[in-house]
Amino acid sequence: MKTSTQIVISASRRTDIPAFYMDWFFSQIQKGFFEIINPYNRQKSRITATPDNVHTLVFWSKNFGPFIKGGFGQKLFSMGYNLFFNFTINSNSSLLEPRVPPLNQRLDQLKELCREFDPAAMNWRFDPICFFKFHEKGVQDNLNDFPRIAARACRCGVTRCITSFMDHYPKIQKRITTLTGFSFVDPPLKTKKAVLLKMEKELSEKNIDLYTCCEKDIHNTLPADSNIKKSSCIPNDLLVKIFGGHLSFKKDTGQRIKQGCECMVSVDVGSYHLHPCYHNCLFCYASPTSKRKLSNK
Repeated sequence: MKTSTQIVISASRRTDIPAFYMDWFFSQIQKGFFEIINPYNRQKSRITATPDNVHTLVFWSKNFGPFIKGGFGQKLFSMGYNLFFNFTINSNSSLLEPRVPPLNQRLDQLKELCREFDPAAMNWRFDPICFFKFHEKGVQDNLNDFPRIAARACRCGVTRCITSFMDHYPKIQKRITTLTGFSFVDPPLKTKKAVLLKMEKELSEKNIDLYTCCEKDIHNTLPADSNIKKSSCIPNDLLVKIFGGHLSFKKDTGQRIKQGCECMVSVDVGSYHLHPCYHNCLFCYASPTSKRKLSNK
């Protein structure tokens, strides 16, 4: 029987568990608990992860292939867990995301997940939007495949797209020093606003709502007739609407609330240190600087 003090488990903002660590995750589920290490003070805590204590498992990934192949979704569902998905699908750029599967495979994964589970429990994340220069080609972006992804998401029944613009952290600048002729570009607010409004128009034709993640400054400049909303990638209110039950609707104070994050309380079970991500995305804020020499191809 479900309790009134349930939690949401986030798996994970800190790494890609569905792509690389589902065996570990499922073994912990079978044990009935996770040991959590606070990334700031390194203190450990134990979280009970039995179905009576957990309302929903929220999975974040760029590659749900291993998750689907291993049948983990059905296994967890049959054990009594609700499942929610944050699926990041950006582009087919091997320059920006060198180790994610080809776009066709990821779109097939989206179709499979929406077939097996309720599309209402799916957030498509186009995140982040990147602008960059490479050799003498001028300013480019990663938006070329956006219409194609949007069309497939619409056919799958997805109704929410979450996006943000790349944050230019020092570790990212350090990471790209080995890539000759490459640099990221931070466009002016006017450009970002125009991009969002263009995305909103295209998505509205497909009955998909657009949300921004931690983009308060841009959001505040949008025209009054825009329906772009601030996102909650961990949306406890929506989880209750979909699955029933009871959850706290408090904001997660560990997230960037001042920048516009609307995420609600959850427990993240990933670890930057113990679960490194192998996608090696150039713009990633989470993974440490890669020691792998980047290709100029």
